[in-house]
Amino acid sequence: MRRGVVEMCGISGWVDFDRDLGQARGVAQAMTDTMACRGPDDEGLWLAPHAALGHRRLAVIDIEGGRQPMVAEEDGRPLAVLTYSGEVYNFRELRAELAARGHRFRTRSDTEVVLRAYLEWGDDLAARLNGMFAFAIWDTRRAELLLVRDRMGIKPLYYRPTPAGVLFGSEPKAILANPLAQPPVVDADGLRELLALVKTPEHGIYRGMYEVRPGQLVRVSRQGLSRRRYWRLESREHTDDLDTTVRTVRGLLDDIVGRQLISDVPLCSLLSGGLDSSAVTALAAKALRERGAGRIRSFAVDFAGYSDNFEPDEMRGTPDAPYVHDVVRHIGPDHTDIVLDSADLMDPAARAAVLRARDLPIGVSDMDVSLYLLFHAIRGHSTVALSGESADEVFGGYRWFHDPEAVGADTFPWLATPGIARYGGLGALLDESLLRKLDLPGYRAESYRQALAEVPRLPGESGLERRMREIGYLHLTRFVQILLDRKDRMSMAVGLEVRVPFCDHRLVEYVFNTPWAMKTFDGYEKSLLRAASADVLPRSVLERRKSPYPSTQDPSYERALRVETARLLDRGDMAVAPLIDLEKARAALVLPAGPGGPLGSRAALEGLLQFNAWLEEYGARIEI
Repeated sequence: MRRGVVEMCGISGWVDFDRDLGQARGVAQAMTDTMACRGPDDEGLWLAPHAALGHRRLAVIDIEGGRQPMVAEEDGRPLAVLTYSGEVYNFRELRAELAARGHRFRTRSDTEVVLRAYLEWGDDLAARLNGMFAFAIWDTRRAELLLVRDRMGIKPLYYRPTPAGVLFGSEPKAILANPLAQPPVVDADGLRELLALVKTPEHGIYRGMYEVRPGQLVRVSRQGLSRRRYWRLESREHTDDLDTTVRTVRGLLDDIVGRQLISDVPLCSLLSGGLDSSAVTALAAKALRERGAGRIRSFAVDFAGYSDNFEPDEMRGTPDAPYVHDVVRHIGPDHTDIVLDSADLMDPAARAAVLRARDLPIGVSDMDVSLYLLFHAIRGHSTVALSGESADEVFGGYRWFHDPEAVGADTFPWLATPGIARYGGLGALLDESLLRKLDLPGYRAESYRQALAEVPRLPGESGLERRMREIGYLHLTRFVQILLDRKDRMSMAVGLEVRVPFCDHRLVEYVFNTPWAMKTFDGYEKSLLRAASADVLPRSVLERRKSPYPSTQDPSYERALRVETARLLDRGDMAVAPLIDLEKARAALVLPAGPGGPLGSRAALEGLLQFNAWLEEYGARIEI
C-alpha cells in the first residue's frame, strides 16, 4: 500500500463575538471530550478571545506533526487555524501545486495541505478537494469561521447559531455539551423528521440545530451567518456510447479504489456478497496484487443459523454467506466471517453504544447493532475499511427503481415500497391526536415537493428518462444521507474509518447523467457496474439480485424484544408514555410473527424501546 495519511477524527468548536473564550477552556474541553470515540488517540484545543476549536484524533502517522488544531503562522502570528476530519485523496497533487506556489510544509499530513489550500484559494479550496471531509477554519485575520462539508455528505457536521456566534461539532453531542444548547428540545418539525423516513437537507432535528448541507460552505462573522453551495448535481447531455460508458465507469473505479487504498495502517474491505461490495473488494485485491502489496483482508457479518434457516421475504431473496464465500474462492482475500447471535443483538451495552453514536432514535435497532458489532470486531484487525455503500443510489440498484408502481407514485419511491414503509418504528404506536397534529403524510408530501423542485432538468428530456433522473436525484440527495450517516456513526463509534468509493463525485456526476436505458441495458439492476466489474467477479455474484443489509430472522430475537418491551410497558414512569397509545403498544406485543411481524410489529417495538431510551438518556424535551 502506498504511504499516506488518515485523519478520521471528531471536531468541535465555539465562536462568540461577545465573550472571551480564552476563559472557556472547561466548556470547550467538554465539547471536545464527546468526540473521543471518533478520535481515541490524541486531542487538542486552541483558544482565542472569540474562538475555541477542539479536535480528537485517530492518529496513524506523523503523530506530532499532524496534531490539531493546526495553526498556519507568519512571523510568529497565527493566520488561520484548522480542525479537520476526513481524508483528501488528491492531497499529493495539491501539495505539489501549492509547493510550486511557494508554500512550505512542515508535515506529511493532508491536514496541512487543506490549511495551506485555504491560505492560497480561500473558500474556493473546497471545489479542489477530492475526498470525504468536514472541517472548520478560523481565519484570525478576518475574525471569521468557515465550515465545510464534502460534496456527498460522507462526513457529518452540525452547527447551532447563537446570539453572538455559533457552536459546531461532528455530532450533535458536541454541541449539546455546551450550556448554550441546553436543554435539548425537539419540536413538531423535529419529531416529523424523526418519524417520516425522509431526510431534509440541513435539518438538525434538535431545535436550533442544523447540518451543513453536503457541498455547502457556512461562514460566520460579526455580520452574521451565510451559506453557499460550492457543489450540486447538474444535468448534462450524455454523448458516450455504451461501450465507452462502461470503459469510463471502470476507469473511474480503478482510479478511485486505487486512491482509497492509501494507508499506513491495516486496511480491509467490507464484503456482503452483493455486487457493490464484491466489486470494491475485487478491484482492491487486483490493485494490491499489481503493486505487490499482498492480499486484501475482508470481513462479512452473518447471524448464527441464518443461511440454514433463511426464508425469502419481500426485501431479501437470498442469504449473503454463500455469495460471500464464492467471492472469497474467486479472488482469494484473507477473509473473516463475524457471526452474531440474538444475545449479541440484545446486549444492553451494545444497544446503548448505538444510541450514543446516533444521538437520536433514528435507527433500525438490530441492523444498527449488528453493524456496530461488525465494526467493533473489525477494529481489532484493521483501522480502515472500504465499503460498497451508495452504489445502489448511484447506479439504480434498489428494487423500487424497477417497480412501475413505486416509480409512478407521487412520493419518494421508497415510501411507496411496503418493505421499507413498515420500518415506521414508533410512528405505528403514536397517540392518534399526536398523529393528527404531526400530519406525517403532509410533511412527506411537502418534503417531496421541495426535493422535486431542486432537480436539475435536461432540456428535451421526457417520459421515463425524465422520471428516472428525478428518482436518481432523490436518492443521491435524500436517501443516501440516511445510510451514509448510519455508516459513519457506527464505524466512528469504534474508531474505524470507512471509505466509500462509490461516493467519489466524479463517478456520481458521470453516472447521474447516463441515460436510464444504459443503466438497465442487460435487464438487471446496476447494469453499468456489473459490466464494468464483470472480469473480476464470479458469475453467481454477477447474476445475483439486490439483497439489502441483512436483518436477523431468529425467532428468539423477537421473543427477547417482546420481553423487554413488556417490562417497559409495566413501568409506571415510562418517558415515552405521553407520546404513545398504550393499547396499541400492548397489542403489538401479541401480533404474530411472519409477514408484517419482523417489519411491522417488530419495528414498532424496536422504535418504542429506542425512543424511550433516548428520552431518558438525553433528557430531551418534546414540544409540540
